[in-house]
Amino acid sequence: MAFAGKYEFEGDENYDEFVKKIGLPSDKIELGRNCKIVTEVVQNGNDFTWTQHFPGGRTTTNTFTVGKEADMETFGGKKFKATVKIEDGKLVAEFPNYRHTAEISGGKLVEISTSSGVVYKRTSKKIA
Repeated sequence: MAFAGKYEFEGDENYDEFVKKIGLPSDKIELGRNCKIVTEVVQNGNDFTWTQHFPGGRTTTNTFTVGKEADMETFGGKKFKATVKIEDGKLVAEFPNYRHTAEISGGKLVEISTSSGVVYKRTSKKIA
């Protein structure tokens, strides 16, 4: 389960349906559509620093240890507490209104968020 690296957005599925389902405002929906996010993951055992760099210089960083409660932030900017777990080699977190998983598959970072049956999938290719 090696996640460390830098990943650049490659593609996504069901973005509009998902972000509307979780209540993102229309201005944030438009900004996020096909957004070339770069995700940087620093991993030291079960300790992670997960940073997303957005165009225009905005970043979101979540630091957590698997199995311990941590302060987190959604990509919509809401702050909350969560405990990240490992299930079948995937990192899993329960966000306020969706479930998020992340895994490395075929050398790519695959993130899946699910809310009320709507599944959003984002794939990023490793660049460093």
